[in-house]
Amino acid sequence: MCGRYSLACLDDLCGRFRVIDPTIGFRSHFNIAPGSTNPVIVAHERAEAVMMQWGLVPHWAKDITATHKPINARAESLEEKPMFRDLSKSKRCLVPASGFFEWKQEAGRKVPFYIHVKDDPVFGFAGLYDIWHNPAGTILQTYTIITTTANELIAPLHDRMPVILRQDDEIRWLSRDVIPAEEVNRILAQYPAKSMEAYPVSERVNKPDADDEKLIEPVKGL
Repeated sequence: MCGRYSLACLDDLCGRFRVIDPTIGFRSHFNIAPGSTNPVIVAHERAEAVMMQWGLVPHWAKDITATHKPINARAESLEEKPMFRDLSKSKRCLVPASGFFEWKQEAGRKVPFYIHVKDDPVFGFAGLYDIWHNPAGTILQTYTIITTTANELIAPLHDRMPVILRQDDEIRWLSRDVIPAEEVNRILAQYPAKSMEAYPVSERVNKPDADDEKLIEPVKGL
């Protein structure tokens, strides 16, 4: 799964995702938690960055206070879930990230690890988004991050990992075209373990209000 991630290096977003004014008032965050509002890349006339809340609210929800708001969607079952089926055809997005966190059970405690792509300071998770309207005219835009089975780097930590899109697939994923099932399966496959790195970090990341660069620095001695 993916329950926490970071997004730094905002100066890279404009060129990296070919969007104009990508920061839209957003500063670097090193401990992004569910329920927070973050930049998401969508394609309308062109690629653009939109601020959305993490935790998907379907457009057909009647009472969003009682609605389940999934932060993750399993790649293998997108076509089986009514909440995701149509979105996977028409509301695909990129979720910019610098890395993400996972926890490993060791000696009776959970040790947090930070995982990132070695040669890409900002990359894109595959995501889905939706837009909810209420009768009073309120609009809420939300997103979820797609996950797949863990590669050999992540497997000792968790059996799932977020789908990190290869750069060559980002434009295709953002397109409004219908993507054949076999191509979707290829796009949503595991990212190569050899291109990633994981290391233990401070347990301060367990506190959602902790948010500084020291959270992604390696902890020695573990």
